[in-house]
Amino acid sequence: MNYKAILFYLGFFIFPLSGLSFLNILYSTYFDYFLSIESYTITFFLTLVTGIFFYYYGKTSVKKISFYDQLLLIIFVYSFSSFFISLPYYLSNYQITFVDSIFESFSGLTSTGFSIFENITYLDPTLILWRSSSQWIGGLYFLIFLIIIFSNNQYNFRLNHLVHTGNLGFFSKSNTKNAILQIFLVYSLLTLLIFIILNIGNVRLFNSLNLSMSIISNGGFLPSNSLSQIFLKDNHYILAIVLLIPTLNIFFIFNFYSKKKIINNHQEDIFLIVFILALSLILFYSIGNIKISDIIINIITSISNSGISFTKKIDGTIIFILLCAMGGTLISNSSGIKFIRVYILIKTAAAEIIRLVRPNNVFNNTIFYSEKKIDNQTVNLSFLIFISFFIGIFILSSVLVLDNINFENSFKLSILTLTNTTNSSLYGVSDINFSNLLNSTKLFLIIFMIIGKIELISVLILFKKLFIKE
Repeated sequence: MNYKAILFYLGFFIFPLSGLSFLNILYSTYFDYFLSIESYTITFFLTLVTGIFFYYYGKTSVKKISFYDQLLLIIFVYSFSSFFISLPYYLSNYQITFVDSIFESFSGLTSTGFSIFENITYLDPTLILWRSSSQWIGGLYFLIFLIIIFSNNQYNFRLNHLVHTGNLGFFSKSNTKNAILQIFLVYSLLTLLIFIILNIGNVRLFNSLNLSMSIISNGGFLPSNSLSQIFLKDNHYILAIVLLIPTLNIFFIFNFYSKKKIINNHQEDIFLIVFILALSLILFYSIGNIKISDIIINIITSISNSGISFTKKIDGTIIFILLCAMGGTLISNSSGIKFIRVYILIKTAAAEIIRLVRPNNVFNNTIFYSEKKIDNQTVNLSFLIFISFFIGIFILSSVLVLDNINFENSFKLSILTLTNTTNSSLYGVSDINFSNLLNSTKLFLIIFMIIGKIELISVLILFKKLFIKE
């Protein structure tokens, strides 16, 4: 393992945290929140010094790192970043334990949204901003990992080659900087777009700022105790629009100028939109007593793995839990099994059944009627992800049951953890108090939050490299 190069790149991922700390220092100074400014100052200097140290320590190393090194880098990024993000929680005046601070920071960085805070109203505005910005930076990191590291030809279990990646393709050392810059610009512009839409929808400026950072990352941290305190009753549709943006391929909106690019490169996004609309109509007429706008929000928030919703109690909770497991498009901040993998498994299973009935039937093995084909390797990888997902649910559910959480809630919470979805009342698990859980349970939740981002297969590949001698 090339540890010096890993630390070199880790330094670059730590530097943005200095920028976030500095912004909070400016915010605290401008609005006279001097009680909290010390914690952000400490975080600023620690991240700056650590980033510089790692940079110079690994500067003379061979910069080309293997896929195993890249997986270890991802784990290091989540671990070190979460430690630094936890400092303002731990050093605040709310007497938060170090374990709870780490739990909150991991939940933010992985865009999961589990929180140890029960009443957001009384939190320092700078801490609310810090929570939201932690999700924003976590979403950016994940997209960089997803598009650059997980586009590896040899270990392409993410199946990124099946969808449009902004003409970035697979990466070499020469174009990685340009790729990261393009991802950052697209991500920032989409954040700005969500911010503008929320302001048009008469959402307060502070709430718009925090929500835009949480929503673009498909996170679940809110700047208030509930969405009803943020949105007026007549502008719920605004939330549906902004929730849809990060669910789709991040390059989808930027290809609207060309109909040809939309049709050829974004079949997954188009099919997903059609699926959302069709399912909304079905559930609207099936469930009843709920507005169509709220039905659409519940579907999109589940598929996007955000989890935030206006709904307090609704029939058919299991449907929305399954939608969380499905996830959004491949090149998005959504977690879960992902829409295209589910599509591949369903289409392949249907083809096998048809072959039993009509052996001579010709099967169309294209993906969304595009030029891309479903081959045996694609089917095997989709099935492997599917199996590993349920293995993760079984393991985590077993741990949660030991902490006196009943089986139903353990099962639901396991799915939400592996899909990095917040535990809202939509799924019937909003009453779980994470601060009262055992520290061992919090540790397992943290581990599976990370697994939800990088897949259990990544952990097994890295484990084999580190501990099994060939």
